[in-house]
Amino acid sequence: MNNLLPIETRNAVLLTMAELLDKEREAIININKKDLEEYKGDDISMFDRLKADNKKVDEMIAAAKHLASQKDPVGVERFSFKHDNGMQVYNKTASFGTVLIIYESRPDVTVEAAGIAFKSGNKILLKGGKESLNSNLKIVELWHQALFQHNASPEWVEYLQFNRAETQAFLERPTQKVDLIVPRGGERLIAFVKKHATCPVIISGRGNNFVYVHKEADLEIAIDIILNGKSKISACNAVDKVLIDEKLPNKEAFVNKLISKLNSTKIEVLGDAIVSKNHNLKEILSNEVWYEEFLDYKIVIGQIASNEDAIAMINKYAGGHSSAIITKNIDIAKLFMQNVDTAVVYHNASTRFTDGGQLGLGGELAISTDKLHQRGPIGLEHLVTNKWYVHGNGQTR
Repeated sequence: MNNLLPIETRNAVLLTMAELLDKEREAIININKKDLEEYKGDDISMFDRLKADNKKVDEMIAAAKHLASQKDPVGVERFSFKHDNGMQVYNKTASFGTVLIIYESRPDVTVEAAGIAFKSGNKILLKGGKESLNSNLKIVELWHQALFQHNASPEWVEYLQFNRAETQAFLERPTQKVDLIVPRGGERLIAFVKKHATCPVIISGRGNNFVYVHKEADLEIAIDIILNGKSKISACNAVDKVLIDEKLPNKEAFVNKLISKLNSTKIEVLGDAIVSKNHNLKEILSNEVWYEEFLDYKIVIGQIASNEDAIAMINKYAGGHSSAIITKNIDIAKLFMQNVDTAVVYHNASTRFTDGGQLGLGGELAISTDKLHQRGPIGLEHLVTNKWYVHGNGQTR
């Protein structure tokens, strides 16, 4: 593979990519319409993620420009040490080498995730879903134009037009060196990659996010946050479960109002044994439902006895992604936030902020529910490994 491109070249390619995305906006949207028309599945969340309209193209352009404005994440000194024998030791960030991104449906990943990997000095292999093939191929064509304009090899961004069997074969016996794999999609895709990959995988896991309404909650804030958490059902940061403190004042009136508001936005509301009985809701069939990420117009409301019970329930059933507590009690919030085992935890704020752009990273490669090597949104500065540089003048041990 080519040597690391100078940061000036990487930035210039990203800025040219932004220009080309704007210039080819109409073509991208029209090609994307073809993908939308040809999609025959019944997964509403996948269909939603497949769409590339003017707003989505604007987001792609903004991502490319923002990446170009950020500092080079490669070669950053993390640690230095002067040995007793005179050697000078440095630890610096380094590119992984080649990053394979496997994703479903979202053409914007072909810009944002590839851009983060490219800016971090990595070669990118893109394996998108068949449902977004036309959109992806058009965007990769723009990548190659941008690279060509700056005398960089098109090999820096490569699209793998593989079917499932070919993808499995590549994961098990790669025909080129792959240093890291990032799957972005549903649980079946992630399980497939984990099963067959022969190199490290960063898991961008399931959502299944919880909101806990504590007995000292501001009820208007609680309703706003739950409704906002369900405002984009295809997002991995959407809310699927709501836990209501059994000691919440005016609990029955609050739950009735919440159900009414959710129903008005076409959300089907299910309840646990207590809530379903008290509010004439359909009861969940089993506790297994608490494990499910819905990616659908569906939410479950349950009753819980205490903060400790809410923490235990979230740690048992949630996807390790995001959780929120609604309370005026700072001490209770701190206890909740310290002990809930999710990548991002909120106090009186919506889980919909779990996003690289919203959390100050400018964009994200993925949202990791793993604890190694980075948890939560993976931004530019996280898509690097490290390398030791040792300078001597003949020292031996």
